[in-house]
Amino acid sequence: MGSKEKTFLMVDELREDCIKKGKKGLHFILTSVILWAAIFMIHMTSLPILTKNMCTFCCSALLFPIAYLISKIIKVDFQNKDNPLTGLGILFSVNQMLYILIAMWVYAAVPDKMVMVYAMIFGAHLLPYGWMYKSKAYYIFSIVIPVGVMAMGLFYPPSAVAGAMLLLEIVFCACLVLEVKNF
Repeated sequence: MGSKEKTFLMVDELREDCIKKGKKGLHFILTSVILWAAIFMIHMTSLPILTKNMCTFCCSALLFPIAYLISKIIKVDFQNKDNPLTGLGILFSVNQMLYILIAMWVYAAVPDKMVMVYAMIFGAHLLPYGWMYKSKAYYIFSIVIPVGVMAMGLFYPPSAVAGAMLLLEIVFCACLVLEVKNF
């Protein structure tokens, strides 16, 4: 066996370690259900759109604390410090922060489309996790979310987009639970 094959086997073992100890990032996807429920409720109010959008951004600040709590409940190794791929997973998430700048521009330029853009960014950032977690659910939802949300967001209000995201995240979560059980 050549060094290239050994490297692939080592990387594959590290990926499987991430899957086992991190349960395919289920704690973060469960958290996203909670956050999209909050965003949906915010956009169902009669607040001005800029206030709703600012509250939507504020929801993001709750991601890590809630995911940490959920990781304790479902027994996930939140940091998995022994696995070098954990840093890669963090990079996948931090990368999304650069794209949030686009949503910030939309916040002021086209406020009624901010939730749509925010949801598209969220959905698209899931793609590399399909590789990391050997997950069809991540691959599928990384495409379904941005395309579906854009199609919907062009014709429906932000509250409908947030409601659709909530439903998509619930289905995504169910798919991940099945994947974790079958692993």
